Amino acid sequence: MYAIVEISGKQYKVSEGDTVFVDRIEELEEGKSTTFDKVLLVSDGNKVTVGTDTVKGAKVKASVVGHGKAKKIRVYKYKAKKNERKVRGHRQPYTKILIEKITTGTRAKKTEEAEEKAE
Repeated sequence: MYAIVEISGKQYKVSEGDTVFVDRIEELEEGKSTTFDKVLLVSDGNKVTVGTDTVKGAKVKASVVGHGKAKKIRVYKYKAKKNERKVRGHRQPYTKILIEKITTGTRAKKTEEAEEKAE
């Protein structure tokens, strides 16, 4: 089972158990769980569900593993015959998240009913 999720304006293809590096999300702390509601597509192997905007009732539960910075990116500017060279660079900050569970609208209802029967 996999899903395409929108996180911080970018789309990521995720499966349960995947570790994903996304643009840094400041409001999330290490070790905390979060859910992403903007699920654009869900596939369970047999059936593919595509939402008109998002898939209704679909959610992706993830936990934050940590924050960090990627390797340094060097930007080199050069102008021929002018003896002009500039080297700039930066390290892109990221948030590392672990995908725990992907639920669809029907799957979420089934698990809620099963939990109610168990009580």
